Amino acid sequence: MNQLDSATDNYTAQDAVLVLEDGQVYIGEPYGAVGATRGEIVFSTAMTGYQETLTDPSYDRQIVVQTFPHIGDTGVNPSDPESSRIWVAGYVVRDPSVNVSNWRATGSLDDALVDNGIVGISHIDTRKLVRHLRTAGVMRAGIFSGDALLDGQGEPRSIDALLDDVRQTPQMKGMSLYDEVSTKERYVVEPTGAFEGKEPVATVAAVDLGIKAMTPQRLAERGCRVVVLPSTTTFEEIEQLNPDGVFFSNGPGDPEQADDMVAMLREVLSAGYPFFGICFGNQLLGRALGFGTYKLKFGHRGINQPVKDMTTGKVEVTAHNHGFAVDAPLGQTVDAPYQNGTFGKVFVSHVDLNDDVVEGLQCVDIPAFSVQYHPEAAAGPHDAAYLFDRFVAMMNDANAKNAKEESTNAQA
Repeated sequence: MNQLDSATDNYTAQDAVLVLEDGQVYIGEPYGAVGATRGEIVFSTAMTGYQETLTDPSYDRQIVVQTFPHIGDTGVNPSDPESSRIWVAGYVVRDPSVNVSNWRATGSLDDALVDNGIVGISHIDTRKLVRHLRTAGVMRAGIFSGDALLDGQGEPRSIDALLDDVRQTPQMKGMSLYDEVSTKERYVVEPTGAFEGKEPVATVAAVDLGIKAMTPQRLAERGCRVVVLPSTTTFEEIEQLNPDGVFFSNGPGDPEQADDMVAMLREVLSAGYPFFGICFGNQLLGRALGFGTYKLKFGHRGINQPVKDMTTGKVEVTAHNHGFAVDAPLGQTVDAPYQNGTFGKVFVSHVDLNDDVVEGLQCVDIPAFSVQYHPEAAAGPHDAAYLFDRFVAMMNDANAKNAKEESTNAQA
């Protein structure tokens, strides 16, 4: 558990070395694949659900530090992944489990990391590392092990050389990544549970910007047929589905680099489709309404974030994974800034109690709302699952309103 300055090259090829862009160095043991990886280093405060974390597409190009020291006890299984692969760029844990003990386990976490080529490091002081990231902010970093620590002559590379590699890594701010993680082909998730085999309660067009598998599942449990669409889908293609509602998913990258998605969302809102957005989808709704977005110092990641629903006064413990947030006024209902309020009034519906970050938006004059956190939360908590019920109710209300208008017009 060493943290050195950048002038020290006190390691061997059997070690793993974590280098931060500000020059901090941590020497530990390889965990998972051996090699080199770079990305934005972030931390997750979750004590459980590491498999969901690793397979969350929103972690694309990020090195994840687990604040909980003991990781890997329950191994891995085929039921818990949120996507078809591990998306994190690298993985940092203090004490990986040497034994797997869970009735669902089909393998170890270490082997899964190796199989997916995920370079990691263990046995470093993650508490010290996280405290530093909370103070200095998230930043670029690299993990190096094996041959990646050696130069062309087989000699150990200097820390300064490794640091140069890290500083050539692209910054997360300014990156567009949702096309990288989105499905390439549309697919359909049919109603499940009590609704299986029945006529769908509603059809949802879900635009995949990095969608987690549990999200369409939560809608399917409520009787919805969910058509999951690639990020390259056009508004005209959404219209052809004649959906009862439109959903924009979570996803990685900078929302400022998603002007095409914002433009399509404005078409969705103008057409009157009920809309629900989660995480990246919340940021895109904010931008579609004319608000700005900004990068947080160290973000929210984990499954223990307190959020207050301003519409009910209820405080929920929620799951988060976001490094950007919407810049909107708290405690007041305002005209949406875009085109002098063309979308009517809006207010901040949810607020993080740790730092007053905007965690949700509610439109007053159009059927649209969003949250920054993750109500689908496969690993828990499930305090916010009611939001899917709210979306279904919104679609039902819109359908009832449309049916009444059509009946009135037919009688006229």
